[in-house]
Amino acid sequence: MTIRVLLVDDQPLLRTGFRLILEAEPDITVVGQAGDGKDAQEQTRALLPDVVLMDIRMPGVDGIEATRRIVREAAPSAHVPKVLVLTTFDLDEYIVEALRSGASGFLLKDVPPDELVQAIRVVAAGDAIVAPSVTRRLLDRFATRLPSAYEQAAPARLDRLTERELEVLRLIAKGMSNAEIAAKLVVSETTVKTHVGNVLTKLGLRDRVQAVVLAYETGLITPGAIS
Repeated sequence: MTIRVLLVDDQPLLRTGFRLILEAEPDITVVGQAGDGKDAQEQTRALLPDVVLMDIRMPGVDGIEATRRIVREAAPSAHVPKVLVLTTFDLDEYIVEALRSGASGFLLKDVPPDELVQAIRVVAAGDAIVAPSVTRRLLDRFATRLPSAYEQAAPARLDRLTERELEVLRLIAKGMSNAEIAAKLVVSETTVKTHVGNVLTKLGLRDRVQAVVLAYETGLITPGAIS
């Protein structure tokens, strides 16, 4: 399968560099480029890329709002592009908001070429590229300053979970893998996968990254809680 990629960045030189890297791969093709979020939304609608490589800081419609629009618009259809956000991090302190908006993960702009390529493959396959433990560290750093879109609604959403599912969500938010959760709870890894699936389905979440974000937003896990 060839992975169709749309490049979104307001700097043409960066887009050109990313294109050269990606088109050297036999299973990736760049189907288009956009210089701002509005153009990205229009090109996503027209070109149906599998992955949108999205910058955050752009004039007009920024990457966060563009991600929100792309994911929301595509949600009812069978083809939902995965958005992989690129950030300088030191400036883009609202990276978690991008994850809330529907991004499947993020990378730093100085990511090595091989990691960029692998990240696109991972996201295209339906997985999140941000490891939960990394997400937790980011939230530890920024949680007290990040605005939450779910501050009122999220606690009620947790009522849908059983006690065991809540426990699994806490462990996911602490950065544990399925194998580590299974060992801690003394259950099989298959059982853990079932619980994780139930958590995501009941809370309307796409992946473990969003589960970690929600756990912080609801106060289920607090910054620095690792025990």
